Amino acid sequence: MTCIDLFAGCGGFSLGLHRAGLKILAAIDFDPKAVEVYQANFPDHPHVLCEDLTKFAPADLAKLIGTNRVDMIAGGPPCQGFSQVRQRDGANNGERLIHDPRRTLYQQYFKYVDHFRPKLFVMENVLGIRSADGGRHFRDIKTSARRLGYRVHGEVVEATTFGVPQKRRRQLIIGTRIDYPGCFRRGLIVPVLKLEGIALGHAIMDLPVLKAGGGTDPCEYKQPPPLRKKHLQLGEKYRNEVLEIKKSKQLTAHVARPHSERDLRDFAKLKEGETAKQAIDRGVEMEFPYDRGSFSDRYTRQSRAELCSTIVAHLSKDGLMFIHPTQNRSLTPREAARIQSFPDWFQFPIARTHQFRVIGNAVPPLIARAVGQAVTKFLKETQMTTKRIVFALSPLPKTDKIAVSWLAPLLDLNQKQLRTVPSDDFKRAWYAIAFLHTGLHPDEATDHGTETSSAEDGFRCSQVIDQRLVSPYYVRSGWPVALASIAKEAWRRYEKTELAEDEFYCNEAQIAGTCHRDPKLAEKVRSERERLAS
Repeated sequence: MTCIDLFAGCGGFSLGLHRAGLKILAAIDFDPKAVEVYQANFPDHPHVLCEDLTKFAPADLAKLIGTNRVDMIAGGPPCQGFSQVRQRDGANNGERLIHDPRRTLYQQYFKYVDHFRPKLFVMENVLGIRSADGGRHFRDIKTSARRLGYRVHGEVVEATTFGVPQKRRRQLIIGTRIDYPGCFRRGLIVPVLKLEGIALGHAIMDLPVLKAGGGTDPCEYKQPPPLRKKHLQLGEKYRNEVLEIKKSKQLTAHVARPHSERDLRDFAKLKEGETAKQAIDRGVEMEFPYDRGSFSDRYTRQSRAELCSTIVAHLSKDGLMFIHPTQNRSLTPREAARIQSFPDWFQFPIARTHQFRVIGNAVPPLIARAVGQAVTKFLKETQMTTKRIVFALSPLPKTDKIAVSWLAPLLDLNQKQLRTVPSDDFKRAWYAIAFLHTGLHPDEATDHGTETSSAEDGFRCSQVIDQRLVSPYYVRSGWPVALASIAKEAWRRYEKTELAEDEFYCNEAQIAGTCHRDPKLAEKVRSERERLAS
Protein backbone atom coordinates (compact mmCIF):
# COMPACT_ATOMS: atom_id res chain seq x y z
CA MET A 1 0.00 0.00 0.00
CA THR A 2 1.30 3.42 -0.95
CA CYS A 3 1.70 6.56 1.13
CA ILE A 4 2.80 10.18 0.92
CA ASP A 5 4.30 11.79 4.04
CA LEU A 6 3.68 15.56 4.22
CA PHE A 7 5.47 17.78 6.77
CA ALA A 8 7.66 14.69 7.08
CA GLY A 9 10.34 16.18 9.32
CA CYS A 10 13.30 13.90 9.85
CA GLY A 11 11.24 10.78 9.12
CA GLY A 12 9.71 9.51 12.36
CA PHE A 13 6.29 8.96 10.80
CA SER A 14 7.81 7.45 7.65
CA LEU A 15 9.97 5.05 9.63
CA GLY A 16 6.99 3.68 11.53
CA LEU A 17 4.83 3.40 8.41
CA HIS A 18 7.66 1.73 6.49
CA ARG A 19 8.08 -0.84 9.26
CA ALA A 20 4.35 -1.51 9.06
CA GLY A 21 4.68 -2.38 5.39
CA LEU A 22 3.61 0.80 3.60
CA LYS A 23 5.56 2.03 0.59
CA ILE A 24 6.51 5.71 0.93
CA LEU A 25 6.22 7.25 -2.54
CA ALA A 26 7.30 10.72 -1.43
CA ALA A 27 8.19 12.74 1.65
CA ILE A 28 8.12 16.54 1.78
CA ASP A 29 9.31 19.05 4.36
CA PHE A 30 10.27 22.72 4.34
CA ASP A 31 13.20 22.36 6.79
CA PRO A 32 16.46 21.56 4.95
CA LYS A 33 18.06 20.11 8.10
CA ALA A 34 15.15 17.72 8.65
CA VAL A 35 15.28 16.69 4.98
CA GLU A 36 19.03 16.10 5.29
CA VAL A 37 18.42 13.68 8.17
CA TYR A 38 15.58 11.97 6.27
CA GLN A 39 17.73 11.45 3.17
CA ALA A 40 20.59 10.05 5.24
CA ASN A 41 18.35 7.39 6.75
CA PHE A 42 16.19 6.55 3.74
CA PRO A 43 18.62 6.49 0.81
CA ASP A 44 16.29 4.18 -1.13
CA HIS A 45 13.37 6.61 -1.04
CA PRO A 46 13.58 8.34 -4.44
CA HIS A 47 11.48 11.43 -3.71
CA VAL A 48 12.53 13.15 -0.48
CA LEU A 49 11.86 16.80 -1.22
CA CYS A 50 12.68 20.07 0.50
CA GLU A 51 9.72 22.12 -0.65
CA ASP A 52 7.33 24.78 0.62
CA LEU A 53 3.88 23.20 0.42
CA THR A 54 2.29 26.63 -0.02
CA LYS A 55 4.13 26.84 -3.37
CA PHE A 56 4.72 23.22 -4.42
CA ALA A 57 1.55 21.99 -6.11
CA PRO A 58 0.09 18.48 -5.74
CA ALA A 59 0.08 18.15 -9.54
CA ASP A 60 3.85 18.68 -9.55
CA LEU A 61 4.29 15.84 -7.07
CA ALA A 62 1.93 13.59 -9.03
CA LYS A 63 4.01 14.13 -12.16
CA LEU A 64 7.18 13.36 -10.23
CA ILE A 65 5.98 10.09 -8.67
CA GLY A 66 4.00 9.03 -11.73
CA THR A 67 0.55 8.65 -10.18
CA ASN A 68 -2.49 10.65 -9.08
CA ARG A 69 -3.64 8.02 -6.58
CA VAL A 70 -2.24 6.81 -3.28
CA ASP A 71 -3.72 4.65 -0.53
CA MET A 72 -2.80 6.97 2.35
CA ILE A 73 -1.56 10.46 3.13
CA ALA A 74 0.17 10.98 6.49
CA GLY A 75 1.71 13.97 8.16
CA GLY A 76 1.74 16.45 10.96
CA PRO A 77 1.52 20.16 10.10
CA PRO A 78 3.78 22.22 12.43
CA CYS A 79 2.49 22.07 15.99
CA GLN A 80 4.05 25.22 17.48
CA GLY A 81 1.01 27.26 16.45
CA PHE A 82 -1.18 25.03 18.62
CA SER A 83 1.06 24.24 21.58
CA GLN A 84 -0.50 24.84 25.00
CA VAL A 85 2.91 25.60 26.58
CA ARG A 86 3.94 28.35 24.18
CA GLN A 87 5.11 31.35 26.20
CA ARG A 88 8.26 32.87 24.71
CA ASP A 89 6.75 34.98 21.90
CA GLY A 90 3.07 34.99 22.81
CA ALA A 91 0.45 32.32 23.25
CA ASN A 92 -2.00 30.23 21.23
CA ASN A 93 -4.94 31.03 23.49
CA GLY A 94 -6.35 33.85 25.59
CA GLU A 95 -5.20 37.45 25.82
CA ARG A 96 -1.67 36.72 24.55
CA LEU A 97 -2.94 35.04 21.37
CA ILE A 98 -0.74 35.96 18.42
CA HIS A 99 -1.09 35.38 14.70
CA ASP A 100 0.89 32.38 13.49
CA PRO A 101 0.65 31.39 9.80
CA ARG A 102 1.63 27.82 10.70
CA ARG A 103 -1.87 27.31 12.13
CA THR A 104 -3.36 27.26 8.62
CA LEU A 105 -0.86 24.92 6.96
CA TYR A 106 -3.40 22.13 7.29
CA GLN A 107 -5.08 23.80 4.30
CA GLN A 108 -2.07 22.82 2.17
CA TYR A 109 -2.36 19.28 3.54
CA PHE A 110 -5.95 19.10 2.30
CA LYS A 111 -4.96 20.34 -1.16
CA TYR A 112 -2.97 17.11 -1.44
CA VAL A 113 -5.85 15.07 -0.03
CA ASP A 114 -8.17 16.64 -2.61
CA HIS A 115 -5.80 15.89 -5.48
CA PHE A 116 -4.71 12.34 -4.62
CA ARG A 117 -8.01 11.20 -3.06
CA PRO A 118 -6.40 8.66 -0.71
CA LYS A 119 -8.59 5.99 0.80
CA LEU A 120 -7.48 7.26 4.20
CA PHE A 121 -5.49 10.11 5.72
CA VAL A 122 -3.92 10.53 9.16
CA MET A 123 -2.99 13.95 10.51
CA GLU A 124 -0.99 14.21 13.76
CA ASN A 125 -0.70 17.22 16.04
CA VAL A 126 -0.51 18.35 19.66
CA LEU A 127 -3.58 18.30 21.88
CA GLY A 128 -3.54 22.09 21.87
CA ILE A 129 -5.04 22.03 18.40
CA ARG A 130 -8.38 21.29 20.08
CA SER A 131 -8.38 24.60 21.96
CA ALA A 132 -6.11 26.94 19.96
CA ASP A 133 -7.97 30.09 18.93
CA GLY A 134 -11.08 28.83 20.69
CA GLY A 135 -11.01 25.48 18.88
CA ARG A 136 -11.52 27.13 15.48
CA HIS A 137 -8.75 25.24 13.69
CA PHE A 138 -9.77 21.84 15.06
CA ARG A 139 -13.31 22.53 13.87
CA ASP A 140 -12.14 23.76 10.45
CA ILE A 141 -9.95 20.70 9.89
CA LYS A 142 -12.89 18.37 10.43
CA THR A 143 -15.20 20.53 8.33
CA SER A 144 -12.66 20.64 5.50
CA ALA A 145 -12.33 16.86 5.55
CA ARG A 146 -16.09 16.31 5.40
CA ARG A 147 -16.43 18.75 2.51
CA LEU A 148 -13.83 16.77 0.59
CA GLY A 149 -15.90 13.63 1.08
CA TYR A 150 -14.21 12.02 4.09
CA ARG A 151 -15.74 10.40 7.14
CA VAL A 152 -13.56 11.92 9.86
CA HIS A 153 -12.93 11.42 13.55
CA GLY A 154 -10.41 12.52 16.15
CA GLU A 155 -8.45 10.20 18.39
CA VAL A 156 -6.07 11.00 21.26
CA VAL A 157 -3.09 8.68 21.69
CA GLU A 158 -0.95 8.28 24.82
CA ALA A 159 2.67 7.59 23.91
CA THR A 160 3.26 5.35 26.90
CA THR A 161 0.41 3.08 25.79
CA PHE A 162 2.55 2.21 22.77
CA GLY A 163 5.75 1.73 24.75
CA VAL A 164 7.26 5.20 24.32
CA PRO A 165 8.87 6.20 27.67
CA GLN A 166 7.63 9.78 27.89
CA LYS A 167 4.58 11.82 28.87
CA ARG A 168 3.34 12.53 25.40
CA ARG A 169 -0.28 12.88 24.27
CA ARG A 170 -1.10 13.61 20.66
CA GLN A 171 -4.19 14.28 18.60
CA LEU A 172 -4.78 12.16 15.52
CA ILE A 173 -7.36 13.24 12.96
CA ILE A 174 -8.26 10.35 10.68
CA GLY A 175 -10.42 10.46 7.58
CA THR A 176 -11.80 7.65 5.43
CA ARG A 177 -13.16 8.36 1.96
CA ILE A 178 -16.93 7.97 2.17
CA ASP A 179 -17.19 5.84 -0.96
CA TYR A 180 -14.83 3.37 0.71
CA PRO A 181 -16.57 0.85 2.98
CA GLY A 182 -16.01 0.99 6.69
CA CYS A 183 -15.13 3.43 9.46
CA PHE A 184 -11.61 3.66 10.78
CA ARG A 185 -12.63 3.87 14.42
CA ARG A 186 -11.24 4.22 17.91
CA GLY A 187 -9.58 1.12 19.22
CA LEU A 188 -8.07 -0.04 15.92
CA ILE A 189 -4.65 1.43 16.74
CA VAL A 190 -3.06 -0.97 19.21
CA PRO A 191 0.52 -1.37 20.54
CA VAL A 192 2.95 -3.28 18.37
CA LEU A 193 4.98 -4.49 21.37
CA LYS A 194 4.06 -5.27 24.96
CA LEU A 195 6.05 -2.68 26.90
CA GLU A 196 3.74 -1.97 29.80
CA GLY A 197 5.64 -0.26 32.60
CA ILE A 198 8.29 1.28 30.35
CA ALA A 199 10.20 4.13 32.00
CA LEU A 200 13.01 6.53 31.15
CA GLY A 201 15.66 4.34 32.74
CA HIS A 202 14.89 1.46 30.40
CA ALA A 203 15.75 3.66 27.42
CA ILE A 204 18.95 5.46 28.40
CA MET A 205 20.72 4.09 31.46
CA ASP A 206 22.93 1.70 29.47
CA LEU A 207 24.59 4.56 27.58
CA PRO A 208 28.18 5.71 28.34
CA VAL A 209 28.51 8.14 31.27
CA LEU A 210 29.28 11.72 30.23
CA LYS A 211 30.11 15.01 31.86
CA ALA A 212 28.57 18.29 30.67
CA GLY A 213 30.21 19.17 27.36
CA GLY A 214 31.67 15.67 27.07
CA GLY A 215 31.39 12.90 24.50
CA THR A 216 32.65 12.11 21.02
CA ASP A 217 30.71 11.36 17.85
CA PRO A 218 30.79 8.51 17.08
CA CYS A 219 31.70 6.65 20.25
CA GLU A 220 32.02 3.03 21.28
CA TYR A 221 29.02 1.34 22.82
CA LYS A 222 29.22 -1.84 24.86
CA GLN A 223 26.02 -3.79 25.16
CA PRO A 224 25.22 -4.45 28.83
CA PRO A 225 25.05 -8.09 30.00
CA PRO A 226 21.63 -9.79 30.11
CA LEU A 227 19.55 -8.91 33.15
CA ARG A 228 17.41 -11.39 35.03
CA LYS A 229 14.96 -9.30 36.97
CA LYS A 230 11.65 -8.88 35.18
CA HIS A 231 11.52 -5.10 35.41
CA LEU A 232 15.04 -4.87 34.01
CA GLN A 233 14.29 -7.31 31.19
CA LEU A 234 11.86 -4.69 29.91
CA GLY A 235 14.90 -2.50 29.19
CA GLU A 236 16.48 -5.31 27.21
CA LYS A 237 13.34 -5.71 25.15
CA TYR A 238 13.21 -1.97 24.44
CA ARG A 239 16.89 -1.88 23.47
CA ASN A 240 16.72 -4.96 21.26
CA GLU A 241 13.34 -4.59 19.58
CA VAL A 242 12.88 -0.81 19.48
CA LEU A 243 16.38 0.67 19.58
CA GLU A 244 17.82 -2.29 17.65
CA ILE A 245 21.20 -1.85 19.28
CA LYS A 246 22.64 -4.91 17.54
CA LYS A 247 22.35 -3.15 14.18
CA SER A 248 24.65 -0.31 15.20
CA LYS A 249 28.32 -0.96 15.91
CA GLN A 250 28.92 2.61 17.09
CA LEU A 251 26.86 5.19 18.90
CA THR A 252 26.22 8.58 17.32
CA ALA A 253 24.83 11.87 18.65
CA HIS A 254 25.70 10.98 22.25
CA VAL A 255 27.44 14.27 23.02
CA ALA A 256 26.40 16.42 25.98
CA ARG A 257 25.98 20.17 25.72
CA PRO A 258 28.07 22.34 28.06
CA HIS A 259 26.51 24.24 30.98
CA SER A 260 27.68 27.15 33.10
CA GLU A 261 29.26 26.42 36.46
CA ARG A 262 26.30 28.10 38.14
CA ASP A 263 23.84 25.81 36.37
CA LEU A 264 25.91 22.76 37.23
CA ARG A 265 25.94 23.74 40.91
CA ASP A 266 22.14 24.07 40.82
CA PHE A 267 21.80 20.73 38.99
CA ALA A 268 23.74 19.02 41.74
CA LYS A 269 21.27 20.23 44.37
CA LEU A 270 18.33 18.44 42.76
CA LYS A 271 17.23 15.00 43.83
CA GLU A 272 16.18 12.51 41.16
CA GLY A 273 12.71 13.36 39.84
CA GLU A 274 12.73 16.81 41.47
CA THR A 275 12.04 20.28 40.06
CA ALA A 276 13.70 23.50 41.17
CA LYS A 277 10.48 24.53 42.93
CA GLN A 278 10.37 21.31 44.92
CA ALA A 279 14.00 21.78 45.91
CA ILE A 280 13.35 25.38 47.01
CA ASP A 281 10.29 24.28 48.98
CA ARG A 282 12.46 21.90 50.99
CA GLY A 283 14.89 24.70 51.80
CA VAL A 284 17.50 24.49 49.02
CA GLU A 285 19.09 27.77 47.93
CA MET A 286 19.21 27.95 44.14
CA GLU A 287 21.49 30.36 42.29
CA PHE A 288 19.52 30.80 39.07
CA PRO A 289 18.40 34.42 38.59
CA TYR A 290 15.08 33.79 36.85
CA ASP A 291 11.73 34.96 38.16
CA ARG A 292 10.74 32.29 40.68
CA GLY A 293 7.05 32.76 39.89
CA SER A 294 7.35 32.17 36.16
CA PHE A 295 10.25 29.71 36.16
CA SER A 296 9.64 27.64 39.28
CA ASP A 297 10.37 24.47 37.30
CA ARG A 298 13.28 26.03 35.44
CA TYR A 299 15.37 23.01 36.34
CA THR A 300 13.94 19.48 36.35
CA ARG A 301 15.91 16.34 37.01
CA GLN A 302 14.21 13.41 35.34
CA SER A 303 13.65 10.09 37.12
CA ARG A 304 14.77 6.67 35.94
CA ALA A 305 11.63 5.05 37.33
CA GLU A 306 9.17 7.48 35.71
CA LEU A 307 8.21 8.60 32.23
CA CYS A 308 10.34 11.37 30.80
CA SER A 309 8.82 14.80 30.24
CA THR A 310 7.61 15.32 26.67
CA ILE A 311 10.54 15.59 24.28
CA VAL A 312 10.05 18.93 22.51
CA ALA A 313 11.84 21.01 19.89
CA HIS A 314 12.69 23.58 22.60
CA LEU A 315 15.48 21.23 23.63
CA SER A 316 17.44 23.02 20.92
CA LYS A 317 17.38 26.15 23.11
CA ASP A 318 18.41 24.57 26.42
CA GLY A 319 18.04 21.30 28.28
CA LEU A 320 17.42 22.65 31.76
CA MET A 321 14.13 20.79 32.16
CA PHE A 322 15.74 17.57 30.97
CA ILE A 323 18.54 16.96 33.44
CA HIS A 324 19.86 13.40 33.45
CA PRO A 325 18.55 11.27 36.35
CA THR A 326 22.01 10.51 37.79
CA GLN A 327 24.55 12.55 35.83
CA ASN A 328 25.16 16.29 36.23
CA ARG A 329 24.18 17.37 32.72
CA SER A 330 21.19 17.59 30.42
CA LEU A 331 20.16 14.85 27.99
CA THR A 332 22.08 14.24 24.77
CA PRO A 333 20.43 14.10 21.33
CA ARG A 334 20.83 10.31 21.30
CA GLU A 335 19.08 10.03 24.64
CA ALA A 336 16.27 12.23 23.34
CA ALA A 337 16.05 10.10 20.19
CA ARG A 338 15.86 6.90 22.25
CA ILE A 339 13.08 8.40 24.36
CA GLN A 340 11.28 9.16 21.07
CA SER A 341 11.78 5.47 20.08
CA PHE A 342 14.24 6.11 17.25
CA PRO A 343 16.59 3.13 16.77
CA ASP A 344 20.30 3.60 17.46
CA TRP A 345 21.18 3.14 13.77
CA PHE A 346 19.11 6.22 12.88
CA GLN A 347 21.62 8.97 12.08
CA PHE A 348 21.40 12.71 12.74
CA PRO A 349 24.27 14.10 10.64
CA ILE A 350 23.59 17.75 11.51
CA ALA A 351 24.68 20.15 14.26
CA ARG A 352 23.53 19.37 17.81
CA THR A 353 21.09 22.30 18.00
CA HIS A 354 19.32 21.04 14.88
CA GLN A 355 19.44 17.45 16.16
CA PHE A 356 17.41 18.39 19.22
CA ARG A 357 14.92 20.35 17.12
CA VAL A 358 14.18 17.66 14.52
CA ILE A 359 14.01 14.95 17.19
CA GLY A 360 11.56 16.98 19.27
CA ASN A 361 9.37 17.71 16.23
CA ALA A 362 9.22 14.06 15.13
CA VAL A 363 6.36 11.61 15.46
CA PRO A 364 7.67 8.73 17.63
CA PRO A 365 8.29 5.84 15.20
CA LEU A 366 6.78 3.33 17.62
CA ILE A 367 3.45 5.19 17.53
CA ALA A 368 3.70 5.61 13.75
CA ARG A 369 4.28 1.88 13.35
CA ALA A 370 1.13 1.12 15.35
CA VAL A 371 -0.80 3.58 13.16
CA GLY A 372 0.65 1.97 10.03
CA GLN A 373 -0.26 -1.54 11.10
CA ALA A 374 -3.81 -0.46 11.93
CA VAL A 375 -4.15 1.28 8.57
CA THR A 376 -2.84 -1.67 6.53
CA LYS A 377 -5.09 -4.09 8.41
CA PHE A 378 -8.11 -1.82 7.93
CA LEU A 379 -7.48 -1.27 4.22
CA LYS A 380 -6.92 -4.96 3.55
CA GLU A 381 -10.10 -5.91 5.39
CA THR A 382 -12.15 -3.26 3.61
CA GLN A 383 -10.72 -4.29 0.23
CA MET A 384 -11.97 -7.78 0.96
CA THR A 385 -15.33 -6.28 1.93
CA THR A 386 -15.47 -4.43 -1.39
CA LYS A 387 -14.93 -7.69 -3.25
CA ARG A 388 -17.82 -9.41 -1.53
CA ILE A 389 -20.24 -6.58 -0.80
CA VAL A 390 -23.50 -8.01 0.46
CA PHE A 391 -25.82 -5.73 2.37
CA ALA A 392 -26.00 -8.02 5.39
CA LEU A 393 -27.89 -5.64 7.66
CA SER A 394 -31.59 -6.16 7.38
CA PRO A 395 -33.59 -4.19 6.67
CA LEU A 396 -31.89 -1.30 4.83
CA PRO A 397 -33.68 1.69 3.29
CA LYS A 398 -33.63 1.95 -0.49
CA THR A 399 -34.59 5.61 -0.81
CA ASP A 400 -34.29 8.82 1.20
CA LYS A 401 -38.05 8.87 1.68
CA ILE A 402 -38.07 5.40 3.24
CA ALA A 403 -35.11 6.29 5.47
CA VAL A 404 -36.86 9.43 6.72
CA SER A 405 -40.04 7.48 7.49
CA TRP A 406 -38.05 5.05 9.65
CA LEU A 407 -36.26 7.84 11.49
CA ALA A 408 -39.08 10.36 12.01
CA PRO A 409 -40.84 8.58 14.94
CA LEU A 410 -37.71 8.92 17.11
CA LEU A 411 -37.02 12.61 16.51
CA ASP A 412 -39.39 13.90 19.20
CA LEU A 413 -38.42 11.39 21.90
CA ASN A 414 -36.34 12.41 24.90
CA GLN A 415 -33.40 10.36 26.17
CA LYS A 416 -35.52 8.35 28.60
CA GLN A 417 -38.11 7.55 25.96
CA LEU A 418 -35.43 6.47 23.48
CA ARG A 419 -34.36 3.75 25.90
CA THR A 420 -37.78 2.14 25.57
CA VAL A 421 -37.74 1.95 21.76
CA PRO A 422 -37.79 -1.73 20.66
CA SER A 423 -34.48 -2.98 19.30
CA ASP A 424 -35.66 -3.57 15.73
CA ASP A 425 -37.23 -0.12 15.48
CA PHE A 426 -34.14 1.56 16.88
CA LYS A 427 -31.84 -0.29 14.49
CA ARG A 428 -33.98 0.75 11.51
CA ALA A 429 -33.71 4.40 12.59
CA TRP A 430 -29.94 4.09 13.21
CA TYR A 431 -29.40 2.53 9.76
CA ALA A 432 -31.52 5.32 8.27
CA ILE A 433 -29.12 7.91 9.71
CA ALA A 434 -26.14 6.13 8.13
CA PHE A 435 -28.03 5.89 4.82
CA LEU A 436 -28.92 9.60 4.80
CA HIS A 437 -25.71 11.00 6.29
CA THR A 438 -22.99 8.80 4.81
CA GLY A 439 -20.27 11.27 5.83
CA LEU A 440 -20.99 11.14 9.57
CA HIS A 441 -18.81 9.09 11.90
CA PRO A 442 -20.42 7.42 14.94
CA ASP A 443 -17.31 8.18 17.04
CA GLU A 444 -17.84 11.90 16.50
CA ALA A 445 -21.26 11.69 18.14
CA THR A 446 -19.54 12.03 21.53
CA ASP A 447 -17.56 15.18 20.62
CA HIS A 448 -19.93 17.74 19.15
CA GLY A 449 -18.54 20.89 20.68
CA THR A 450 -21.02 23.72 21.28
CA GLU A 451 -21.04 25.72 18.04
CA THR A 452 -23.95 25.10 15.68
CA SER A 453 -24.76 26.33 12.19
CA SER A 454 -27.67 26.37 9.76
CA ALA A 455 -25.53 26.93 6.68
CA GLU A 456 -26.74 25.09 3.61
CA ASP A 457 -23.66 22.97 2.99
CA GLY A 458 -23.04 19.27 3.37
CA PHE A 459 -26.03 16.92 3.18
CA ARG A 460 -28.44 17.16 0.27
CA CYS A 461 -31.65 15.13 0.00
CA SER A 462 -33.87 14.89 -3.06
CA GLN A 463 -37.00 14.20 -1.01
CA VAL A 464 -38.96 16.68 1.07
CA ILE A 465 -37.83 15.91 4.61
CA ASP A 466 -38.03 17.19 8.12
CA GLN A 467 -35.63 20.15 8.12
CA ARG A 468 -34.28 19.03 11.51
CA LEU A 469 -32.47 16.17 9.78
CA VAL A 470 -30.24 18.74 8.11
CA SER A 471 -30.14 21.89 10.21
CA PRO A 472 -29.02 23.11 12.63
CA TYR A 473 -25.95 20.92 12.99
CA TYR A 474 -22.88 20.85 15.23
CA VAL A 475 -20.02 22.41 13.28
CA ARG A 476 -17.25 20.31 14.84
CA SER A 477 -18.85 16.88 14.53
CA GLY A 478 -21.15 17.54 11.57
CA TRP A 479 -24.04 15.82 13.38
CA PRO A 480 -27.48 17.45 13.08
CA VAL A 481 -28.58 18.62 16.52
CA ALA A 482 -31.85 16.67 16.26
CA LEU A 483 -29.92 13.41 15.86
CA ALA A 484 -27.56 13.90 18.82
CA SER A 485 -29.86 12.23 21.35
CA ILE A 486 -30.38 9.21 19.06
CA ALA A 487 -26.60 8.92 18.64
CA LYS A 488 -26.16 9.07 22.40
CA GLU A 489 -28.65 6.24 22.82
CA ALA A 490 -26.85 4.25 20.10
CA TRP A 491 -23.60 4.63 22.05
CA ARG A 492 -25.34 3.43 25.21
CA ARG A 493 -26.71 0.35 23.45
CA TYR A 494 -23.34 -0.35 21.82
CA GLU A 495 -21.51 -0.16 25.14
CA LYS A 496 -24.16 -2.42 26.69
CA THR A 497 -23.67 -4.85 23.73
CA GLU A 498 -27.30 -4.31 22.71
CA LEU A 499 -25.90 -3.15 19.36
CA ALA A 500 -23.23 -5.32 17.78
CA GLU A 501 -20.14 -3.59 16.36
CA ASP A 502 -21.19 -4.06 12.73
CA GLU A 503 -24.64 -2.73 13.61
CA PHE A 504 -23.26 0.32 15.42
CA TYR A 505 -20.83 1.30 12.65
CA CYS A 506 -23.34 0.07 10.02
CA ASN A 507 -20.96 0.07 7.06
CA GLU A 508 -23.52 -1.56 4.79
CA ALA A 509 -26.05 1.20 5.41
CA GLN A 510 -23.39 3.81 4.58
CA ILE A 511 -22.49 1.96 1.38
CA ALA A 512 -26.16 1.68 0.43
CA GLY A 513 -26.65 5.42 0.94
CA THR A 514 -23.51 6.25 -1.03
CA CYS A 515 -24.61 3.99 -3.91
CA HIS A 516 -28.04 5.64 -3.86
CA ARG A 517 -26.42 9.03 -4.49
CA ASP A 518 -23.58 7.85 -6.76
CA PRO A 519 -24.78 5.88 -9.82
CA LYS A 520 -21.19 5.06 -10.82
CA LEU A 521 -20.45 3.44 -7.47
CA ALA A 522 -23.79 1.63 -7.57
CA GLU A 523 -22.91 0.18 -10.98
CA LYS A 524 -19.49 -0.87 -9.67
CA VAL A 525 -21.09 -2.68 -6.74
CA ARG A 526 -23.70 -4.33 -9.00
CA SER A 527 -21.00 -5.55 -11.41
CA GLU A 528 -18.91 -6.90 -8.55
CA ARG A 529 -21.89 -8.79 -7.16
CA GLU A 530 -22.66 -10.32 -10.55
CA ARG A 531 -19.04 -11.32 -11.02
CA LEU A 532 -18.93 -13.03 -7.64
CA ALA A 533 -22.27 -14.71 -8.23
CA SER A 534 -21.01 -16.19 -11.49
